[in-house]
Amino acid sequence: MKRIYFAGGCFWGTEHMFKQVRGVVATTAGYANGCGDNPTYEQVYSDKTGYVETVCVEYNPEEVSLGLLVELYFRSIDPLSINRQGGDCGTRYRTGIYYTDDEDIPIIEEKYRCVEEQIGEPLAVEFEPLVVFYAAEEYHQDYLDKNPAGYCHLSMDLMRMAYHINRH
Repeated sequence: MKRIYFAGGCFWGTEHMFKQVRGVVATTAGYANGCGDNPTYEQVYSDKTGYVETVCVEYNPEEVSLGLLVELYFRSIDPLSINRQGGDCGTRYRTGIYYTDDEDIPIIEEKYRCVEEQIGEPLAVEFEPLVVFYAAEEYHQDYLDKNPAGYCHLSMDLMRMAYHINRH
């Protein structure tokens, strides 16, 4: 299994979207690349810790490619928006791709460059190594499964596309 970390605004929708993809074996909502140990949601929400709401995506590379996951991620965000996705604002909602395996860099770079070329502007999406990741509190895990009518900034069309992607 491999892991990649995506920050795409509120982690509830990002986590739920990636859970739909065949080959994704686990997702964890959490906080990445900030300061301080074991941050709480309230601390992260203050925008004083530097943490970003992030989803750890564990996947089987024999069933789904990193390239496909990155493409789906870019469909789920506004890559030019700074510290905002949908109605959510603050540094905790910035976008980013965080890797732990240097072998993943060329794949992510290629997809990043492709999106940048299509848009014709520099992206506001962080692309850097994962420094630290802490799982969010239990009530954030699988939030939209537990709360089907809960807030989600992503469209149902995108969720359906994620489900059907990679299924033959």
